Amino acid sequence: MSTSSTHAPSNAPENPSQQSSAESGRKPAKKSNSIDMLHGPLLGKIILFSIPLALSSIISQLFNSADAVVAGRFINSEALAAVGGVAPVISLLIGLFVGLSVGANVAIAIRIGHGRMDLVHGAVQTTAVVTVVGAIGLTIVGIAATGPILEAIGMPPEATEEAAWYLRIYFAGSIFFLAYNFGSAVLRAKGDTRRPLYALAAAMVLNVVLNVVAVTVFNAGVIGIAVATDVANALSAAIVVRMLLHEEEAFRLDLRHVRVDPKALKMLLYIGLPSGLQSMVFSLSNVVIQAAINSFGADSTAGSAAAMNYEYYTYFFTSAFSQAAVTFIGQNFAAGNLKRCDSIVKICVTSALVSTIALSALFVGLGDISLGAFTTEAGALSYGTIRMWHVELLECMPVSYEITAGAMRGMGWSVLPTIVVIVGSCLLRIVFILWIFPSMHDYTTLMNIYPVTWTVTGATMVALFFFARHRAYAGVREAQAAAAKHHKAAA
Repeated sequence: MSTSSTHAPSNAPENPSQQSSAESGRKPAKKSNSIDMLHGPLLGKIILFSIPLALSSIISQLFNSADAVVAGRFINSEALAAVGGVAPVISLLIGLFVGLSVGANVAIAIRIGHGRMDLVHGAVQTTAVVTVVGAIGLTIVGIAATGPILEAIGMPPEATEEAAWYLRIYFAGSIFFLAYNFGSAVLRAKGDTRRPLYALAAAMVLNVVLNVVAVTVFNAGVIGIAVATDVANALSAAIVVRMLLHEEEAFRLDLRHVRVDPKALKMLLYIGLPSGLQSMVFSLSNVVIQAAINSFGADSTAGSAAAMNYEYYTYFFTSAFSQAAVTFIGQNFAAGNLKRCDSIVKICVTSALVSTIALSALFVGLGDISLGAFTTEAGALSYGTIRMWHVELLECMPVSYEITAGAMRGMGWSVLPTIVVIVGSCLLRIVFILWIFPSMHDYTTLMNIYPVTWTVTGATMVALFFFARHRAYAGVREAQAAAAKHHKAAA
């Protein structure tokens, strides 16, 4: 895709004569569980959208955290290494589908921005098809690749068997994770981030209870923890699917007429595939880093896994405001509300920085209290503390590229942000691990790879954002001028 056309395909209305609700002066009917992103003050709506989304991500991570806590506190450090050490592997294999869900979100948001509610229904049905097909593929690939992946990342031998069981059982339940994820993307496109949060909260409580029962009552070990996670994921998926089955007509999942809308599928793939590829390559770099961490032994694997949980919690606020940028800008850019797009970027950047800086300071300040939730072993705590100071403390840095990339995707620019992240935050890390780290083999130096690559990626992405903004806005203004000229001539 050439840069000269990046703003056109994703935001062109299916019917050129169709005016957006903003252009025609008609406000959309107010619907429950929705947010009107095209009119009125933005700050409160962005916060209302983002906080439940961040909490949903945190609760989702609490699934892994609960697994890790039960493994580390009720079993041993080897079990913690098995459960926590495979998190990058899981992220690698599900990354493509997480990206595709972003594509589904944008495809629906753009239709809302164009005022084409009649086309939203087809996008919802297409999302359902992608969910089922993706789940089948992820289950097969995930189970088949478990052994080779664990060998490739150098999982400590004492944790390998339990890690393999955990991964295979987790991927056997892929349909539940993807159904919740894609269903939430549909609801998120219209501003509903609260109900998916409630579904996930219920599932998280169930997961904790089942984890403890599986380990303390049935002595099922890591296998019991993995089964508990699948059951809990099934509950969240069932709740969200039920919501969609009873949703207002445009957003309703109709199992009797599930079909693929070619235009919706094209948009989903156009935005989602680059985003998914970025997520996969990003996760691949983390898998390579995980292999380097594992080379220091089970203590480093366990300590790093403990600290990583707090990095996830902090990053989720960055991710939530990035998703807000994608969705709010997707609607407003399609409607031609360029000033609102600029306001959305400023609000999302500021909100993400404030929240991540506050959380990082809190978690690092608590020190061993934070890490002690996962392990009490001195060796693991030592490695975890190093990671907290060199990575968690600087988790505000990804804001520079995550929000700007989200804004570009909302405007239809998906490929270039992906390239920047792949090169800046992925390939540079892999080059460092493969060619520089072996001669140093120092854990602290290894942790410094994160802020260094964040700096490179952030600086590049900000520059690209202003370039993309100029090109995309120029295209919209030209289209608006042409439409005004045509309208005047017709009058």
